[in-house]
Amino acid sequence: MRGVYSIPVTPFNEDGSVDFPSLRRCVEWCVERGAHGIVLPVNASEGPFLTDSERADVIREGVKATAGAVPFVAGVSGITTTHAVEYTKAAVEAGADSVIAAPPNAANNEMMLDYFGSVAEASGVPVWLQNNKPPTSPVIPTPLIVRMLKEIDHVEYVKEESLVPGQVMTELFEQSGDSCKGIMGGMGGRFLTDEYHRGSCGTMPAGHITDAHRKLWDALEKGGKDSDGLQVVTDEAQTIWEQLLPALNFEFMYSISAYKIAFHRRGVIRTPVTRNPAAKKMDRLDIEELDRILGRLSPLLD
Repeated sequence: MRGVYSIPVTPFNEDGSVDFPSLRRCVEWCVERGAHGIVLPVNASEGPFLTDSERADVIREGVKATAGAVPFVAGVSGITTTHAVEYTKAAVEAGADSVIAAPPNAANNEMMLDYFGSVAEASGVPVWLQNNKPPTSPVIPTPLIVRMLKEIDHVEYVKEESLVPGQVMTELFEQSGDSCKGIMGGMGGRFLTDEYHRGSCGTMPAGHITDAHRKLWDALEKGGKDSDGLQVVTDEAQTIWEQLLPALNFEFMYSISAYKIAFHRRGVIRTPVTRNPAAKKMDRLDIEELDRILGRLSPLLD
């Protein structure tokens, strides 16, 4: 698995129910704009704010919408091992190609081993360890990630977005060897050029500017490797990444609100309604700034 693995949002109707027609359009739109894979539902999809039945339905509809065009990575993070295992079984039954999970808050090393081991045993498909940071989830110690990659069948990939993601990536590559099939970055791709140079196999950003992320990735892949075996960041890729930074910085400030309003402004989803009670509200001037950012990005947007 390699490239831009886009995260669609979960659209909602005015009454807060899931807008499944918009969800299908959102997934299809990301694929049409060049996503190499789809990841759903996770934090950027408001996965933690879906009911268990809604989560299963979102995964099922997402798999259908990809229609086998690209791999589908199902978010199966749970507040307990039991929850995550149930989500995993439902995702695999729906046709997910792989699953991704972050550990529950307050989990210690022993709990993380049981959690990811149980998810992997239930899955039978490649498992991604999502290494984030509080308050989203605890940081997984690097030696523990290496151990799980080496010892747990199906644990093969990492989404790395902890406090110093580039350094962690380098350590994981050096220590895990062939046990690690790939590491992707998160945080919207704000550090993608550094991550790519260190060996990342892709990025998992929110999908509202999938077309721009795909153009950046294509430029990165032209670089080949240097004499030390490190992936080369081309001048073209560096220029595109710098063009993207205002958008990435803006979405970092407003998160799900920015993703949804951008999808809405681009005509993909019907409403920008969110469920996350902590979502920062954007006012009229914020929306005007988002429109200016998207306007300046127009050469990279389809």
